[in-house]
Amino acid sequence: MGFCVKRVRPGAALPQRATSGSAGYDLRACLEEEVTILPGQTVTIPTGLAIDLGSPDRAAFIFARSGLGIKHGVVPGNCVGVIDSDYRGEILVGLHNRSDTPYTIVPGDRIAQMILLPVLTPAVEEVDALEDSDRGAGGFGSTGR
Repeated sequence: MGFCVKRVRPGAALPQRATSGSAGYDLRACLEEEVTILPGQTVTIPTGLAIDLGSPDRAAFIFARSGLGIKHGVVPGNCVGVIDSDYRGEILVGLHNRSDTPYTIVPGDRIAQMILLPVLTPAVEEVDALEDSDRGAGGFGSTGR
């Protein structure tokens, strides 16, 4: 089952997988002019796209493009963006520059990747106690290095 995409700004590029093995669809900046992200700054970049995932059992997740994050320190400001199945507004990508060098986004640049994943939404059941496990309440390094 596919998903529907609507261009909500002129010049918006449809999401596209770079290769047949790509898990994510590249999202591009839909800008009229360049935007420079200063060190430590977060800027919201429009994609010009809205989507309909076609099922409440799916969500779209916005991840960093590895080259942008590793080479330039520009990553999604909220680490991973979540687009719920019932959201119909424009997809905006908050990009944060964690480097010490300004970075310029040019119209049409690939700025993030969108991955569609299944979502489980079971009913919440309150209980008085949880079953024990080998790990128990140990967290944050409790299983070793």
